[in-house]
Amino acid sequence: MITAEDIRVSRAGRTVVDGVSLTVPSTGTLGIVGPNGSGKTTLLRALHAAVPLSGGRVLLDGHDLATMRRRDIATRIAVVAQERDSADTGVPMNVTELVTLGRLPHRGFGARTTGHDRAVVAGALDAVGLTDLARRDVAGLSGGERQRTLIARALAQQTPHILLDEPTNHLDIRYRHDILELVGGLPGSAVVLHDLNLAARYCDRIVVLDAGRVVAEGTPGAVLVPEVLEPVYRRPVTRVDVDGEVTLVFPRTYPMNRSTPSAITVEAR
Repeated sequence: MITAEDIRVSRAGRTVVDGVSLTVPSTGTLGIVGPNGSGKTTLLRALHAAVPLSGGRVLLDGHDLATMRRRDIATRIAVVAQERDSADTGVPMNVTELVTLGRLPHRGFGARTTGHDRAVVAGALDAVGLTDLARRDVAGLSGGERQRTLIARALAQQTPHILLDEPTNHLDIRYRHDILELVGGLPGSAVVLHDLNLAARYCDRIVVLDAGRVVAEGTPGAVLVPEVLEPVYRRPVTRVDVDGEVTLVFPRTYPMNRSTPSAITVEAR
């Protein structure tokens, strides 16, 4: 279990995460949502000690992350970062070689890859639908294939927790749902999502952030309601429940047949 206790993160004199407390459980998926600049990515990075805290603490199974070695954290928490260059090691490699890096926390640098390692990597590639691309150079991958490779690398770490920052970036509709279904079957996970409808469908609990603070936390049914979302996103929200599934609709704020003041007209020459 990962527990954040009143954590604060500051950058350049500005508080980015302000007094956040939450728990990433040992089972189930915690969704972290909020508008751009609300502190979602910084919060997720704080949960695996990738940014220094200016207040509070993060506990991993009762141990303060600040006192743990990076390798020990990596055997307990796998991370899929949002940054596009997170697959760029500076060394040419294929998909299998990159995913195999996920085994390093368990065997260390310089150790030979074992049969068990190869089996774990093969299983991770199969889980994200990349078996046929196992020998493809990473540099030649599409954005979606690259994203799935990073997720496979995290799966290969075989950790009790996995933290994912916008894991559906660059993915088509099929793989968005496939990947989040896969995450839902893993041990305790936390996922940052912009798509609220995906969060509603695949997260067991949701934390809503705004300006670095938690404004709501609970089940999707309790949290994803207009009275919570409209002040945070500054847009009207209509909620529709069908067969127990929450679907959010964001209506236009102007008629479709009327030009808006921000419309751009391009003159043909």
